[in-house]
Amino acid sequence: MGKVVTFGEIMMRLQTKAGRKFRQSLPGDLEAIFGGAEANVAASIALMGGESAFVSAVPDNAISEACLGALRGLGVDVSGVVKSKKGRLGIYFAEAGANQRPSNVIYDRDYSSIAQESNYKWAEIFKGASWFHITGITPSLSKTAAEASISAVKAAKDAGVTISTDLNFRKKLWRWEEGVDPNSLAAKTMKKLLPYVDVMIANEEDVGDVLGIKAGNLDCSSGAIDVKKYPDIAKQTAALFPNIKKIAITLRESISATHNNWGAMLYDTASGKSVFAPQNGGEYKPYQITDIVDRIGGGDSFGAGLIYASLDPDLSKNDADVLAFAVAASCLCHSIYGDFNYSSKAEILNLMKGSTSGRIVR
Repeated sequence: MGKVVTFGEIMMRLQTKAGRKFRQSLPGDLEAIFGGAEANVAASIALMGGESAFVSAVPDNAISEACLGALRGLGVDVSGVVKSKKGRLGIYFAEAGANQRPSNVIYDRDYSSIAQESNYKWAEIFKGASWFHITGITPSLSKTAAEASISAVKAAKDAGVTISTDLNFRKKLWRWEEGVDPNSLAAKTMKKLLPYVDVMIANEEDVGDVLGIKAGNLDCSSGAIDVKKYPDIAKQTAALFPNIKKIAITLRESISATHNNWGAMLYDTASGKSVFAPQNGGEYKPYQITDIVDRIGGGDSFGAGLIYASLDPDLSKNDADVLAFAVAASCLCHSIYGDFNYSSKAEILNLMKGSTSGRIVR
């Protein structure tokens, strides 16, 4: 299948106990784990049985080594990670939502190592690679990180590597250029990166926030979406960036913090055709996820599934299977605590083929 390389920030995640808000938990205990969008993708691909490598910058200390050790233990190559003398390991605090109370994330990642480091050996990193993945989170961290992101996609293109990006707009992060609002800064930066991209992943909010593209009065928070409007979003995006070959748009109906309907669309720019997943009787019918264990990392697991299936000799034969695998992978991730999707290829295929009852496997 070839190696998948990802580039981004990995952080320590400090999580309250289930059902507790920050003010209930502090002072007190928070659980510490590691995660971050591109690291989540690399971990998920390795857990599916693929070959992945994660590139980042972390401070040279024992906590960073524990972080990298967690990825190594899953089979992720971290040899391209820079042990930097600049900055710190980023942290984010997570308070899980429930029912009508939304989840809450507080970032503590200013002046992290990746926000200050620019010394990456891209030519060496891309040797033997077939795919490179980056998200809009990485260039949102600082001007230095944005410049490193552009350098990375240019090097990947020179190496003949397929490039994917998830727009992943984070309004709290795009603040490194004084006098420029987050949406404008994201648009200006991502429009420099997207001309190098082959596969784009997003949701309808990301496309609207970053590219200013809308299709009707879409409102995913209302608990209902009109899937017929989504191909138009993809068509408008393809008109702006004709280099993009595939556009995947995730379809999340947020009924509550613990009840989401989940599916996606994959648009082929050459043919102008769209496929939707999951399907039931030839019609789109989203997964009903009524008891979400952990929503964080759900989108990353979709991206990982899409990349893995696109490289798999059997799944890659048609877009419908690629998308069905990606959606099933992400659906399972919602049932697993933490950023990483600890789902195997076999487990994902079982769900993709209709095993939805959750019965005990004996």
